[in-house]
Amino acid sequence: MSQNVIPDNMVEEHGDYLLSFAMLKLRNLELAKDLVQDTFVSAYSKIDSFEQRSSLRTWLTAILNRKIIDHWRKAETRYTDPASQFFEQETKHKHWLENTIHHSDFENIESEIERSESYQELHDCIDTLPSKWKGIVTSKYLDEAESEEVCKEYEISPSNLWVIVHRAKLLLRDCLEKKH
Repeated sequence: MSQNVIPDNMVEEHGDYLLSFAMLKLRNLELAKDLVQDTFVSAYSKIDSFEQRSSLRTWLTAILNRKIIDHWRKAETRYTDPASQFFEQETKHKHWLENTIHHSDFENIESEIERSESYQELHDCIDTLPSKWKGIVTSKYLDEAESEEVCKEYEISPSNLWVIVHRAKLLLRDCLEKKH
């Protein structure tokens, strides 16, 4: 793939979306900004590996998601005493790996991966909504804005908000069902 496939306005076009995706998972603005910036750096350096089997946004989101997971892994190891991984006084007879990796840890990792894939599918489906609906659904459910704020921002009545949200939910449900 050639370098000119990346649009000049990639950051402007996908930055806000990636930041909201990161904020949804991290709830830390500075960390989210850092990881989004790292995502763009990685994307520019690895553009040759982008095979266009998905949209550019999907590819960028996958890179960001891996960075978030890497961050969680690093954060967890920072709070673990390295020596404690090899033995515990009460369970010396067991293999050291059995003492450190619990079945629930694997389940948590698997569920986090499934959840992140579901978020990606949801965001892909949200992108298919009409632009005004997309903004309303994002504000209401991803940014967790109050209904009154959403109505004011988009200059709509509460009943119009309810109709848009209801119709958007139907479209999102259909889109997500098609993905499964």
